[in-house]
Amino acid sequence: MKVIRGKTAVVTGAGSGLGRAIALRLANEGANVHLVDIDLPAAESVSAECRRLGVRAVAARCDLSQLGELEIAARDIHDQWGPIDILVNNAGIAWYGHTHKMPADAWERLLDVNLHAPIHLTRLLLPAMLKLPEAHVVNMASISGWVCSARFAAYHVSKFGLVGFSEAMRAEYLRRGVGFTAVCPGPVRTNLYKSAPNSYKGRETPQPPAWLCTTPERVAEATIRAIYRNRAVTFVSPMAWLLYYSKRLAPWIFHTLHHFGQKRQEEIKARREATRARHDNHRRAA
Repeated sequence: MKVIRGKTAVVTGAGSGLGRAIALRLANEGANVHLVDIDLPAAESVSAECRRLGVRAVAARCDLSQLGELEIAARDIHDQWGPIDILVNNAGIAWYGHTHKMPADAWERLLDVNLHAPIHLTRLLLPAMLKLPEAHVVNMASISGWVCSARFAAYHVSKFGLVGFSEAMRAEYLRRGVGFTAVCPGPVRTNLYKSAPNSYKGRETPQPPAWLCTTPERVAEATIRAIYRNRAVTFVSPMAWLLYYSKRLAPWIFHTLHHFGQKRQEEIKARREATRARHDNHRRAA
């Protein structure tokens, strides 16, 4: 996209974190913004910040896990703006813990927000976008869409799917003037981990150390560059690049790490069972 000033952009999950940073960066480039979030007061606050930058900004509430609400949101967007130039599918949630302990409804909600919502919102807005000389869709994926860690299975599944969706859509629609970018940051200083439910009673979801994390502002800046340069994939932060190239050039590293983790868990389990057996023997002897 050659020019962003004067264009119209939709950003989901715009009430905080990455969504807020991207919305403000788009407004700073001169784009009018339609901000979607399940937390309407938060979206309205960001909308007010955008208006102070001299652009038109609208906030709207939508539960992205509900297809009916997505369809209403898409109609409202079209009624207010007509065809939009930029769509940023940013909203996302996480869940931490062993997969066999994750409730089915938690699986469904995570996939609905992280993967199905971007698919459906893109599908609903794309026909009008195809009528424009150029348009762009950004899917906020993650390095988690390329490399897996333990106990975030649902999140990885959603982000792998989002990377694949972006590539498939780019192959289908780039020739028709619509660019697609998968933005893949490493860990970011947001509330994603802090707000994520987990399977452990009385424990918070662990967060990556601050020195490994990049900032929402840096991701927003990379997102704007990706729109201007029509990039297929954008990695943000040295950690994201390191993990990406490690996976591509030496995938055995990750297999070895997972195997080491398995052995370690087996040893811990064996020690716990031995301790439990000793305690049982002591109780019987008493």
